[in-house]
Amino acid sequence: MEQREFGRLGGKVSVVGLGTWQLGADWGEVGEQDALTVLDAAVEAGVTFFDTADVYGDGRSEQLIGRYLRERPDAGIFVATKMGRRLPQLEENYTLDNFRAWTDRSRANLGVDTLDLVQLHCPPSPVHSSEAVFDALDTLVAEERVAAYGVSVETCAEALAAIARPGTASVQIILNPFRLKPLEEVVPAAREAGVGIIARVPLASGLLSGKYTKDTVFAENDHRTFNRHGEMFDQGETFSGVGFEEGIEAAVEFAELAPEGATPAQTALRWIVQQPGVTSVIPGARSPEQARANADAAGLPPLPDATLDAVGDLYDRRLRARVHPRW
Repeated sequence: MEQREFGRLGGKVSVVGLGTWQLGADWGEVGEQDALTVLDAAVEAGVTFFDTADVYGDGRSEQLIGRYLRERPDAGIFVATKMGRRLPQLEENYTLDNFRAWTDRSRANLGVDTLDLVQLHCPPSPVHSSEAVFDALDTLVAEERVAAYGVSVETCAEALAAIARPGTASVQIILNPFRLKPLEEVVPAAREAGVGIIARVPLASGLLSGKYTKDTVFAENDHRTFNRHGEMFDQGETFSGVGFEEGIEAAVEFAELAPEGATPAQTALRWIVQQPGVTSVIPGARSPEQARANADAAGLPPLPDATLDAVGDLYDRRLRARVHPRW
């Protein structure tokens, strides 16, 4: 698999990584052995980048990755985790003492002395403009608790604020054929600054897989049930902020753009990979088959200009006016 330079971090990561929210919580149950099998399938398919967070299953995702790293010390995996959601989302909770406590917990869960990358986990907007917060992050690097830091954001404005910080190594942002706004300013700015772009929610919570219909029912403990309207966290995290029924209609049209031999999900991932400035895309997987299929998207031939134009047209006609301006 193609390995891309990770901006200011140095080194390289696989252009298709693995998001591990599914292995922690909020997507239905995944057994421990099943989760480890998913990690192994991804690595065998060429993935070298795992993304997790300290709140995925209250640390379960990190712990599973830590176990895998102990069992496969030669796998060469770069692990990015996230912090900041363990307390109410108030700017005053983003302190050096809390950062130390959170990163100590993540280091223990992952079984490492130094975290490869820690990202602020979609903090309140004012955090991105706080000198004290970024000074604290610099201190974590100086103390060798973390090798580098970045941010995971909800909005383009937050991303641009983080990119302007000289110590920011990466920005993780929702980017997929149903969420094109980051391509206008964020991705070009990151590319110019040498900041890595991690594309998250790449399949719009599964909409772009083409597997669902308007009659699909998700489990009660799946965020696609309990957060469909932003009841628990930012609505943009679920179906990229697109209404489920209109998203299903758009997904049917998107599926028709898939080239022969590729699934709609692989087409969506290939589309993201082709965007200049994207470092890695992090689809999740609940089975080895999904992990392998996602990784295989990196090897597809580039989508032709006609397909890229069709994606833009689909967004303009069906979604641009319906996506909240915040996103």
